[in-house]
Amino acid sequence: TANGQVVYSIAEETERGASVGNIAKDLGIDAATLSARKFRMITGSSKQYFNINASTGALSVNEPIDREQLCELKSACLLNYELVLENPLELYRMEFKVLDINDNSPIFPLSEYHINVPEFLSPGARFTLPTAQDLDEGTNSVQNYTLSLDKHFHLEMQARGDGSKYPELVLKKALDREQQATHRLVLTAKDGGDPPKSGDVPVIVTVLDTNDNAPEFEHSVYRASILENSPSGTLVVQVHATDLDEGPNGEVRYSFSNTTSADLQRMFLIHPHTGEVTVNGVLAVQRPLLEMLIEARDNGAFCMSSTAKLLVEITDVNNHGPEITITSLSSPIPEDAVPGTVIALLSIMDKDPGENGKVTCQIPDNLPFQLKPSLENYYSLVTSGLLDRELVSGYNITITATDLGSPPITTQKTLWVQISDVNDNPPVFSADTFDVFVEENNPLGAFLYQVSASDPDMGENGRVSYMLRNSTVAGSALASFLSVSLGNGSIYATRAFDFEQLRSFYFQVEAKDNGSPALSAAITVNVYISDQNDNAPAILYPTSQNGSVAVEVVPRLADEDYLVTKVVADDEDNAQNAWLSYHLAQSSDSTLFRLAPHSGELRTTRSLRSTDFLKHKVVVVVRDHGDPPLSSTVTVGILLADTLPQALPDFDDSGEPPPLLNATNIYLIVSLACVSCIFAAFLLFLAIVRLCRCRTCCCSSCCCPAAEYEKYCYSVHMLPSSHLPPDMLEVTGVGKLTHTYLYRASVGLG
Repeated sequence: TANGQVVYSIAEETERGASVGNIAKDLGIDAATLSARKFRMITGSSKQYFNINASTGALSVNEPIDREQLCELKSACLLNYELVLENPLELYRMEFKVLDINDNSPIFPLSEYHINVPEFLSPGARFTLPTAQDLDEGTNSVQNYTLSLDKHFHLEMQARGDGSKYPELVLKKALDREQQATHRLVLTAKDGGDPPKSGDVPVIVTVLDTNDNAPEFEHSVYRASILENSPSGTLVVQVHATDLDEGPNGEVRYSFSNTTSADLQRMFLIHPHTGEVTVNGVLAVQRPLLEMLIEARDNGAFCMSSTAKLLVEITDVNNHGPEITITSLSSPIPEDAVPGTVIALLSIMDKDPGENGKVTCQIPDNLPFQLKPSLENYYSLVTSGLLDRELVSGYNITITATDLGSPPITTQKTLWVQISDVNDNPPVFSADTFDVFVEENNPLGAFLYQVSASDPDMGENGRVSYMLRNSTVAGSALASFLSVSLGNGSIYATRAFDFEQLRSFYFQVEAKDNGSPALSAAITVNVYISDQNDNAPAILYPTSQNGSVAVEVVPRLADEDYLVTKVVADDEDNAQNAWLSYHLAQSSDSTLFRLAPHSGELRTTRSLRSTDFLKHKVVVVVRDHGDPPLSSTVTVGILLADTLPQALPDFDDSGEPPPLLNATNIYLIVSLACVSCIFAAFLLFLAIVRLCRCRTCCCSSCCCPAAEYEKYCYSVHMLPSSHLPPDMLEVTGVGKLTHTYLYRASVGLG
């Protein structure tokens, strides 16, 4: 084992299942990882002669090898295998040297060989005998020949110029055709195996009476060299043999010996008269040196022959282009593959020998890949830079292989290498923040906004889901305010917002992909709640308690523009929804008070008079500027008094002056009228009595002087209660009667 290559020797015809070695042990590989690393054996042979046990790494024979069938006449029979392992990708070369065993016997090309021998030949005449073929090599091939015993013939071995030996039949005693016309001999070929094997061929010698000279070649071995792409008809060599005989016995005809293979006889032609050997068809051979035997026969009645060897060297021309074979390909590859990652293993072969079979290989320079030579005729395609699937999702890699022939031949093969996605890109929002505006009092589940993030990754790595990051808003969990759709980022309200309680807040939405590990990004969303006119103005002053009317005391004779009170109100809404205006909705005396629409100040429009009612009531409406507007009212009772009374009077809720002729006042008036009528009748009665007395008096003047009459005559006055003298009769109104009526009655008695 050396440099990733291991060589085994195995005898041919080894039975199936026989152990060859342990590939894991020999290459230093953990046998337990063979299956996981997807090992496989690659060979150019049509049969799989060997097996590897995936558990132990034991290498055994899968198919018996016939060396002669596999390698024909090659001196060295080699089988080349490649062992490919993945994760990581590794390549080992295995060479099996098939050792020859003596499993073939020598075989003669003909089942029977005939020799015509003229009877007049002297002892020492030689005749070429057929050579046997043994498919075995070395000592297992033909080593010697023997001839059956005969008193006329014996066997001698001869050597050619190239060192090869061949048998010759030698006449040791003159023949007499009349005594024996035919001699039957047996030629035996033996190999050097242990035990040796042999092959026999009958040699029938016919004794002739004529033609005692055989043709002789000028050379025992002819050598020629031609190009492998030589066209049909190209002259290879011209052989020449001479026969000392005259006439037909001296005429020579040329042909290929029967020992020359049929394939070579089809590839070449020999002219029977001239001895010219020419190309016939395509030289479809892989051996650089071809060997043929040419036979020269005369035209005698009993023809004689001789043979010469023709060695033809096939000169290679660059007629084969490089062959690119993809031994292993890893596609797709992850985009985070580090430089130097092996992607493919290539086998590049050129059938031409020598320089014509040497190959250079390259790929375009603008790709993040490079080719590195591995074992002989193998290249590794590795990454040379960083990959980014989002920029380039795949590469068409054109591999160009050029041999060193003249002219060179170029072969191209294109690989499609797909880049697989890894989760190397987090989701990206289009902006850092989003502003959302929503009106208060929104319905539950109202759609607010939709955030969107993009992820250039593929599949699950690019599928984005959305969620709210945990936080609190106004002391409550964010989830009680909002929800977000996991799939499309739509944000919904889970409660109705109240501008007066919460005017704005912010939160974060997190976008996370489904890669492993997952990547995420967050965006801040600012929520601004816009106001609706949902709050009526609140009256802060004057205030009432227990449903009673707020009372303001005003001096009895207050001047014009006197500040009675100031209505103070507040609206929790915002902007124009909180702009307040003040209006008099109702007043017991519209000419007495006015209200400033913007400040809410209630002032007198004129100076108060003594004849003005003591109690007044106004209803103030406070209205905002919303759409639609909302309002609140407050009722203010106004008491005209110079000092604060101990008990405040009641104020009519209607806010209008009390009617003079209500039921109670009518009752009082009727009562007073009756009393007055009785009193008047009484006075009338007294007056009548007085008049009667005056008539009876002597002097009328003394009876009823004018001054006294004036003094004592009765009269009735209606005076204010503040001018009530002690002797006046005071009748105070009750119920809705708000004034005191005073009556003075006097009777002058004479």
